[in-house]
Amino acid sequence: MKLRLIKMKSVKSTNDIAIRLIKKKQFKPTLITSVKQRKGRGTMGKTWISMKGNLFISIFFEINSKKINFKQFAILNAYLIRKTISRYTSEKIDIKWPNDLLIKKQKVCGILQEIIDYKEKKFLIVGTGINTNSSPNILDFKATSLRNMSKKDIDSNKILKDVKKAYEKFIHQIRKYDFVYLKKKLK
Repeated sequence: MKLRLIKMKSVKSTNDIAIRLIKKKQFKPTLITSVKQRKGRGTMGKTWISMKGNLFISIFFEINSKKINFKQFAILNAYLIRKTISRYTSEKIDIKWPNDLLIKKQKVCGILQEIIDYKEKKFLIVGTGINTNSSPNILDFKATSLRNMSKKDIDSNKILKDVKKAYEKFIHQIRKYDFVYLKKKLK
């Protein structure tokens, strides 16, 4: 299953663009990325600070809500993103439930899932912010970047391609296998 790729220069939020596309009946599974994100969001209304040079993406696709539940997707998305970005650091990446990836107890990635009901269809939007080359200074928690942990420049476009390829395979597999099988493969 190929994902349509939309690259933008500046958006309020990549998840907002995904919602807009769904409401315009553009249902083809899509990955949206932007160089700049002015008002990224996290769970429970928190703000995601989108620093220049990092990777901001949203992926959306239709789901069968009778076969799959939201919590299962939350688990699998965290495993999938962790597996993808682990190629860029030798440090262990931990999952902090439900939506953060940490290296040495510092946030390197946030994942925001949203379910959108539209025209009797359900869509999952997976918004992901990955601190590839810089990390914000935030009082509430410590953050890091893949560059800080690997001590080398990180190519956000390479990670984008890797994430796209991983989700193309993932979307294809969720139609073939059950979640227990997929979870074992992603660990």
